[in-house]
Amino acid sequence: MDFQKSLRQTVEEYGLMAKKSLGQNFLLNQDITDKIIRLSLEKQGRKDFEKTNVLEIGPGPGGLTRAVLKQMPKTLTVVEMDDRCIEIMQELKSQTNVEMTVKNADALEIDIDDLGLAPLQIVSNLPYNISVPLLTGWLKKMNKIEAMTLMFQKEVAERITAPIKTKDYGRLSVLAQLVCNVQKLWTLSPDCFVPAPKIYSTVLLFEPLKEIPSTEILEKVEKITSLAFSQRRKMIRQSLKNLPNMEKRCEAAGVALTARAEEITPAQYLKMAEEP
Repeated sequence: MDFQKSLRQTVEEYGLMAKKSLGQNFLLNQDITDKIIRLSLEKQGRKDFEKTNVLEIGPGPGGLTRAVLKQMPKTLTVVEMDDRCIEIMQELKSQTNVEMTVKNADALEIDIDDLGLAPLQIVSNLPYNISVPLLTGWLKKMNKIEAMTLMFQKEVAERITAPIKTKDYGRLSVLAQLVCNVQKLWTLSPDCFVPAPKIYSTVLLFEPLKEIPSTEILEKVEKITSLAFSQRRKMIRQSLKNLPNMEKRCEAAGVALTARAEEITPAQYLKMAEEP
C-alpha cells in the first residue's frame, strides 16, 4: 500500500509538534514502525492481520497506523485525543480500502466492550502518562483480546516482565503475568523519536494465556498486591494484616507469614485471591 506523503511530510504539512501535555513522542521513521508490526506478527506466527480487527490508541501522525494498514486488517479503529491528528487519520482513511473508524476521544474513556470488535488486537505507542492505567484495564479484559503490541518506557516494561525477588517485581508484574505471556520485541533509543525523550522505550507483545482468571478475581489480586507492595520491605503478616482471612489465604497459597511481597509468585497471589 502506497501513501501519498511520507510521515515527515505529513507532520510538516499539518504543523504537528508533539505536545508534552499529551505524553506525545512521535515515531517518524516508517522503517521502524513497519519493523514493530512485522516483529509482532512473526512472534504470533502470523503473516498479516487478515480477518483481524485492530484497535490503535494514540496514532499521532500515523506511523504505526500505516504499518497496520499495510498488513490488511479486517477493520482498523483508531482512538485519538488530539484534534490535529484526526485530520491526518481522515486522510489515511481516504487512501485505504480497509474499513477504518476514526474516534476523537480520550482512550481512558473507551470501553473495548462497546466497540463490538472482539476478539481484537491492540496496537499502540502508548502515551507515557496513561500507559499503566490503560494496560491495567485491558488486562482485565484479555478474554476479548487476541494480542497486544504496546510500547512503554523501558522502566515500565521492566516492571511488567520482572521475575520474583527483583526490585522491579510488583503489582503490574503480577497482574500481567497472571493473564498473559509477555515477550520483549524491541528496545528503541531516544533518538528514534521526535522530540527525543530522555528515556529508552520497549515494545512488548502480550498474548493471553489459555486460562485467564475472572475479572472479579483479578480485582481481588489487585487489592492484595496493593497492600503487599505498598509496604514491600515488611513481612506480609504486617503488610496484609487488614486482609480478611489473611492467615487462611496464606496457608492455602503456601506462603509463609514471614515472606515479603517480592517473594510471592503470581500463582500464589492468585491462590490467595481465590480463597474465600
